[in-house]
Amino acid sequence: MARHSHSEIWLFRQLFDQESNTYTYLTADPETKAALLVDPVLEQVNRDLKLIHELGLKLQFCLETHIHADHITGTAALRAKTECQGIVPEHAHAACADRYLQDGETLTLGTIPIQAIATPGHTDSHNAYLVNRDRVLTGDALFIRGCGRTDFQSGDAGTLYDSVTQKLFTLPEEILVYPGHDYRGLTLSSIGEEKQWNPRFKGRDRNTFIEFMNALDLPNPQKIMEAVPANERCGQVIIA
Repeated sequence: MARHSHSEIWLFRQLFDQESNTYTYLTADPETKAALLVDPVLEQVNRDLKLIHELGLKLQFCLETHIHADHITGTAALRAKTECQGIVPEHAHAACADRYLQDGETLTLGTIPIQAIATPGHTDSHNAYLVNRDRVLTGDALFIRGCGRTDFQSGDAGTLYDSVTQKLFTLPEEILVYPGHDYRGLTLSSIGEEKQWNPRFKGRDRNTFIEFMNALDLPNPQKIMEAVPANERCGQVIIA
């Protein structure tokens, strides 16, 4: 019971970048005022810092679900301004990170546990994060009624199928799902809802999922050529 009463007062915000359709998540412990940003976007750093200041918080961590191809992370800029730590999944190609989170490892934010769940497939290194045991930030592994693409950055459709069905769909059905992106105005789902209604997975076995994903003919993200190298430097943009 204590966990539920605590979760009612802890701070959680869902923020959106319209250009890249990216969700950034801000969470903070109400007692210590320690704050964490998940998947910050460079162009939104001032917005995020303003909110953190208004709420009287101290940014402790910037946490990435993976190395992004569609936007440049705000981690380097935020680290320069706040001295927060930049954290990425284990095996992520980012030598600049302060810390690498392994599968099952828990990051503690005051009294809020944030557990890393390795969910590769969209890219070869990807974590979802189970926050406060009642919501999961799924990054690009699982969207609301969709999932991330698997056709670049060492992505693999079979690996993604395994990650979602074995690591995410095995969580309790009432766990809330907060994705890394949205393209249709959807903000929130649950594990039970996605198991029942997500058309990428419902009624598909591993082989038919692989066939479906490999047949998607998607254009590259507009920023892929600049975003991936910059994000491997934690968002540090090199001016030629």
